[in-house]
Amino acid sequence: MSYKRPESILVVIYTKDALVLMLERLQPRGFWQSVTGSLLEGELAVDAARRELTEETGLVGELIETNIENTFPIIAEWRDRYAPEVLENHETVFALQIESAIEVRLNSDEHVAQCWLPRVQAAEKASSWTNRDAILALVTEV
Repeated sequence: MSYKRPESILVVIYTKDALVLMLERLQPRGFWQSVTGSLLEGELAVDAARRELTEETGLVGELIETNIENTFPIIAEWRDRYAPEVLENHETVFALQIESAIEVRLNSDEHVAQCWLPRVQAAEKASSWTNRDAILALVTEV
């Protein structure tokens, strides 16, 4: 079996007027997040962020390197994707600011819904603490 690499990226996408794009995962349902994804073997975090951004939304843009990194326990729903001895994931956070809220092209293998929310509501909707913290740190009220 091929296991996922325990390194991932998070890309917070937001508009100039502080609306944040949130995506609902296919599995588990009700899990809302920004763009996320694991690094492939030999892939740099910034390259994974560009790849995941396009795969999950169809967007291409100039990513902002935030210097935010997190390490967190892998949740039970995803434990079987990783080698048995791997208990934590390391995440590198990026941001992308776009002009205004647009409908993005979802990857139907990963997400079932999208919405643009004001900064605080997006942070409240985020299912992971790292995503919540990143939204609040990176998106400023206008």
